[in-house]
Amino acid sequence: MKDKKNTPQVLARRALLVLLDAAIVAFSFYFALLLRADGAVEAAWWPHNRELLYENLPWIVAVYIASFLFSGLYSVLWKYAGERDLMRLAGTVAVPTVVVYCVNRLCIHGVLFNSANCMAAVLIFLLVGGSRLAWRLFLNHPLGERLRGNTSKDPNRPVMIVGAGEAGAWAINVCKSNKEYGHAVVAVDDDPTKLNQTIHGVPVKGTLEDIPDLCKRYGIHSIIIAIPTLKGSKLNHVIDLCVSTHCAVQLLSDPQLVGSGTPQQGAFRELNPADFLSREEVTLDTDQISGYLTGKTVLVTGGGGSIGSELCRQIAKSKPEQLIIFDIYENNAYDIQMELRHTHPELNLEVLIGSVRDMGRLDDVMAKYRPELVFHAAAHKHVPLMEDSPNEAIKNNVFGTYKMARSAARHGVKRFVLISTDKAVNPTNIMGASKRLCEMVVQMMNRRSETEFVAVRFGNVLGSNGSVVPLFEQQIAHGGPVTVTHPEITRFFMTIPEAVSLVLQAGYYARGGEIFVLDMGQPVKIDGMARQLIRLSGYEPDVDIPIIYTGLRPGEKLYEELLMDEEGLRETANQLIHIGYPINMDDEAFCRQLAVLERACQSNSPDIRQYVADMVPTYHPKTDQRA
Repeated sequence: MKDKKNTPQVLARRALLVLLDAAIVAFSFYFALLLRADGAVEAAWWPHNRELLYENLPWIVAVYIASFLFSGLYSVLWKYAGERDLMRLAGTVAVPTVVVYCVNRLCIHGVLFNSANCMAAVLIFLLVGGSRLAWRLFLNHPLGERLRGNTSKDPNRPVMIVGAGEAGAWAINVCKSNKEYGHAVVAVDDDPTKLNQTIHGVPVKGTLEDIPDLCKRYGIHSIIIAIPTLKGSKLNHVIDLCVSTHCAVQLLSDPQLVGSGTPQQGAFRELNPADFLSREEVTLDTDQISGYLTGKTVLVTGGGGSIGSELCRQIAKSKPEQLIIFDIYENNAYDIQMELRHTHPELNLEVLIGSVRDMGRLDDVMAKYRPELVFHAAAHKHVPLMEDSPNEAIKNNVFGTYKMARSAARHGVKRFVLISTDKAVNPTNIMGASKRLCEMVVQMMNRRSETEFVAVRFGNVLGSNGSVVPLFEQQIAHGGPVTVTHPEITRFFMTIPEAVSLVLQAGYYARGGEIFVLDMGQPVKIDGMARQLIRLSGYEPDVDIPIIYTGLRPGEKLYEELLMDEEGLRETANQLIHIGYPINMDDEAFCRQLAVLERACQSNSPDIRQYVADMVPTYHPKTDQRA
């Protein structure tokens, strides 16, 4: 209903613009002809040329207006206009100028028309563009804002813009046009040439380091970070400065919007934990990834989980022949099924419910769908819970992987990629030890079959199910306290899309037997992350929200490692991805140990940890030297 009510207003506005532009074209040609004649209106030839202009002016105006209409000039929101819109205007004026020139040469033969035509084109461009700019300036002026009832300049919601470049200017215009975002009153930038200048009326009063002082001086309510090039530790430092002010902090929701028509909603977004990772976000070659997935039948186990669902999203973009999601949890599987049917209606998608522990079910699926690529993400991963149920960790992780790998080898799968973890290195908990056994399984299977078996190892994933960040956010929402196991505990972190891109890239590099390891930069202190999240929520750590240190949990260590000492490293084409050399092992002895371990699991042996320790020499469940 709102659109129908606004339609007459829109039509009236466009009609007024058409009339204005018609007047501009007529005036421009008359004035250009006058300039061409040097104002010699008393000359004998002036009346003839003037009459010639009057005779042809109606169709000339019509040609220009038709060009303006056809190019969509009247659909441009000029209060958001930028360089692209001016370029469009220039092209829109050029086309009828050429038409008038050609008609004059072929039919009219007016002596003064050719040069006057060029002058008129310049005048039309300046006057049409200038009229739009004048309207834009008027709308942003206090008088214009009062006339249109815009209350965006609310003195109770002053805003600081971090960045005085193109993105900063765009952000200021968004604030001016939408009261939701408040009133931009000051900007900061580290470019010394911009200091003490103004952008759309907003002064640049300091550098990034001046953010806290300027927030106090101007009574800032919220801060918008508008520097798209800020990444990693630099972005982390700026966020630290902003969060320390206790102001609300936002970022550009999509840097690609800068310079284009501004959305009325969703121009900015709240900070999230991925924004303050103290490293550069990993970028991978998506063309390579797409190349080996396109046209293939791909199976993802655990496809409804945090990693598995993101695998399915990224694989779907690569146009596989068929994507098969296999998961034991029907709710998760249903959610990703509904999402992919909406985002990729063209996708040949099958969603199957089943357990990786069920060999009969696995063989049926493999025989029916014949996948060429398998990404094995199904696993129990919660460390404390697995410490309480070690037999279940081994049954699901180790023997689920073993059965899946054997079924894949029997049915001619080309490539099998295991999702592993940094906790598999020198494990102190049963979950990490189980994943180390999974890595040993795929290396052994790689030597025994034609299938290329590989593993991909990475650290903790921000925002995944059961990760520390959602727990902290829940504790903060309830007023605290926030619980951290140890003030010095550190972990490697990456975002879910990063982790999945690595898995897919590893699938491309795979030749069989590798353990792929990501260079994840410096580990992140969990205590520091908790304090950041508290500040992001508008509270002060240890003042508004207390932090309590609960002590390391069973099987937990102060820091994780990504590579075992005996594995070594070699590089891939991507400098951020490395490969650990396969560890020599007796495959026959390992198979015998697996058989003994399986019997122990089935009988729920209380000595399961000892059986695992016999197979994984680096697993020390009772003597956690790092804690």
